Amino acid sequence: MRQSRLVPLVVACALLMENLDSTVIATSLPMIAADLNQDPIALKLALTSYLISLAIFIPVSGWMADRFGARTIFRVAIGVFMAGSIACAMANSLGSFVAARFLQGMGGAMMVPVGRLLILRTVSKAELVSALAYLTVPALIGPVVGPPVGGFITTYFDWRWIFLINIPIGIIGIVLATLFFENVREPDPPPLDVVGFLLLGIGLAALMLGLATGGRHLLPLSASIAATVAGVISVVLYLLHSRRVAAPVLKLELLRIPTFRTAVVGGSLFRVGVGAIPFLLPLMFQVGFGLSPLQSGLLTFSAAVGALFMKTLAATVLRAVGFRRVLVINALICSLFVVANGWFTPQTPHALITGVLLIGGCFRSLQFTSLNAISFADVPRNDMSYATSLTSVIQQLSLSTGVALGAFLLESVSLARGHESLQASDFGPAFMMIGALSAFSILFFVRLDPDAGAEMSGHRQPPRPAAAAE
Repeated sequence: MRQSRLVPLVVACALLMENLDSTVIATSLPMIAADLNQDPIALKLALTSYLISLAIFIPVSGWMADRFGARTIFRVAIGVFMAGSIACAMANSLGSFVAARFLQGMGGAMMVPVGRLLILRTVSKAELVSALAYLTVPALIGPVVGPPVGGFITTYFDWRWIFLINIPIGIIGIVLATLFFENVREPDPPPLDVVGFLLLGIGLAALMLGLATGGRHLLPLSASIAATVAGVISVVLYLLHSRRVAAPVLKLELLRIPTFRTAVVGGSLFRVGVGAIPFLLPLMFQVGFGLSPLQSGLLTFSAAVGALFMKTLAATVLRAVGFRRVLVINALICSLFVVANGWFTPQTPHALITGVLLIGGCFRSLQFTSLNAISFADVPRNDMSYATSLTSVIQQLSLSTGVALGAFLLESVSLARGHESLQASDFGPAFMMIGALSAFSILFFVRLDPDAGAEMSGHRQPPRPAAAAE
């Protein structure tokens, strides 16, 4: 089997485990909250703690792969993720559950970025779009089967079992990595920027912890404010520090590359908007509409089916119209589908909900594939490790911010209306506001050159007709 297909298949095992885990837990959050005697909105910390852990440890994943070898780090990462899954299954309080999710994030931080880095270093740019799309097709099995499986387990058994299904998948991933991964490493990696790692890690953790808690759920208001301020100071200190070292943890100079900058900044806005969907939808279906976890899962999995279908067409669509047109037009379409989620009511036919989520999943999948590919269109090959770390960190921060923002908007709407508990009508305004935020990403995508990423997409602008001779 060609390497461009074999390597993505091996990495796909890890992606399957991570995607399965994230979709399963999203479906089960209301039931987990009830079992831990917590407000359902408090379980946003279970999502954000995982994403924060990713953002902290992703910056060193590339360096660790260069220093110790991609295969070694990949296998260790899967082991850490499995340990976190067992800890989640044993948690009996919100604090212990959040800590276990943080441990899972440590494994995920090294697992997926290291695998993607190996793909970027072993696949040519001409095959990169197809390789990335091919990679995500097996991984999308997780979001397809995750919601109904998680809903079934949570409804008829115990939510703790949803984390134990990661164990056999992780074992398969370790075996495949041992058999098929080359232990790719750099011959002379630069020294690790320990000061930068500490400043950035502490800053991101404190900043997101302060924003996510907001004076409720584990921390009082004064502690949340203090954490936010400390996080901002630490991040600023890192920005100053990064200018004085030769090999910083995050190479911010890459943002000078137009395609990379547009994908990162515009993509961040888009991800903040849509990042709240996996948190808000299960809450709306179960808390707002009174559906069971299984019924909720059978509705939300349709978005993953749409995403799976679009992955097979992404390369063809990009070849036909190019990155710029896809990103601009598709961002608007995706934003409208986010807003459409807020129009659902308990009386909306399930067939209509399924159709809207399926089509919306198609367009979001196309947008994510396009953003992931255009990010690396003009990045030099020797900077791929830095580019992978930077994009991964910003992606996780965007998704974490989306969850925190969605929860904040939902709480604000509910409080403004004087509701003692969440009502179905509270979700509409929240979806509308995050949909509008996603649409703002268009302002960045329109700045792309029409031929941006043409080497990857295969799309070329038609030549302009020559001026008529006088």
